[in-house]
Amino acid sequence: MTTPGTTPVPTSTARRERSVEVLVVGAGPAGLAAAAELARSGAGPVEVIDREEHAGGIPQHSHHTGYGIRDLHRLMTGPAYARHYTGLAAASGATVRTGVTATGWAGPLTLETTSPSGLEAITARAVVLATGARERPRSARLVPGTRPAGVYTTGMLQQTVYLRGQSVGRRAVIVGAEHVSYSAVMTLDHAGVEVAAMVTDLPRQQSYAAFRLGAGVRYRFPLLTGTTVTRLIGRGRLQGVEVRRADGRTEVIAADTIVFTGDWVPDHELARRGGLAVDPGTRGPSVDTALRTSVPGVFAAGNLLHPVETADAVALDGRHVAASVIAYLSGVPEAAGVPVHVREPLKWVAPGRVGPGGPPPPRDRFILWTTRFVPRPAVEIVQDGRTLHRQVTRRTLIPNRPIYIPAGWRTAVDPEGGPVTITVT
Repeated sequence: MTTPGTTPVPTSTARRERSVEVLVVGAGPAGLAAAAELARSGAGPVEVIDREEHAGGIPQHSHHTGYGIRDLHRLMTGPAYARHYTGLAAASGATVRTGVTATGWAGPLTLETTSPSGLEAITARAVVLATGARERPRSARLVPGTRPAGVYTTGMLQQTVYLRGQSVGRRAVIVGAEHVSYSAVMTLDHAGVEVAAMVTDLPRQQSYAAFRLGAGVRYRFPLLTGTTVTRLIGRGRLQGVEVRRADGRTEVIAADTIVFTGDWVPDHELARRGGLAVDPGTRGPSVDTALRTSVPGVFAAGNLLHPVETADAVALDGRHVAASVIAYLSGVPEAAGVPVHVREPLKWVAPGRVGPGGPPPPRDRFILWTTRFVPRPAVEIVQDGRTLHRQVTRRTLIPNRPIYIPAGWRTAVDPEGGPVTITVT
């Protein structure tokens, strides 16, 4: 079964070698928006592949509203948003194939794929990687204890509740207090699960204040700040979550479900296998403002580059990368650009390369990520001792929430100079 607007994978087991003009890997908002724009522009045969059974990415199993504000200028639920972009890509002339996994590279612009139909090697003139990001599960966070049932990430939770209609428990602890954490709250409420507590090791929640206030009024669960999960307890099924408070006290919260939210990492395995240079901060492919990677003809977009932005923001990334791909196919020369570095408390910046001759980045802004709260920050951008930009803002920098700075300073970058450095004080 496929999502409306997608093309079922043909049933054949023979290996095939074939070519397309542009191959997009990932059928989330970024990949579908890029494919729609490319196909609409007449770029030639455009194909999107995705390993999931349905196209649409995370929004397809995120049933709350709030999607489409920045790109479509209207409010939609996640599934409606996913259907919109799946249908748009198909209506524009792109081929969307689900249940197809890219397993490796047979050349700089040739991807090996596997699906129920067998093996293929697809060669393209340009490749767009839009494989997104994922939440780190319990195992990656090294939380000790037993291995009972009832342990989820937000994505696993939403798929279990909305796609499979299965029960997930009666009483839950949510780990994390950022945007996606409150999405988990709404999913648990839909499933009839009480939230026993939301815990974060940071000194305050990181989502918008309205989210916290609204959740506090409607769901009335405690928010435990400065608190870490130290152990999971239970045989067969989770029975309790041991936490350590900021003052060193430990306690056990009775719960049969725990949801690990946020703490995003890019799905970068395919990029690494292709030998693409990786940004040490984001851990996704290193790109310039045109979203070009270190391999000519390979581009990247969406939360693979900046884990994690909202769906409407990554859809705009998709539109942006489409223009860059069209320029590449038209023979517009590429400029290398210089690297952009950050210093603590900043964790990363995206894009991570910049040159004065390139296009502005998506939405004409750079994205920063901080590891701690910084009130009234002063942001300074320097190259070789020369200040390119300085600004002071009243808005506190908040971990797990993107920070934006305007991109006008990029025209002052010396393409022959050293790296650009961004600091916050």
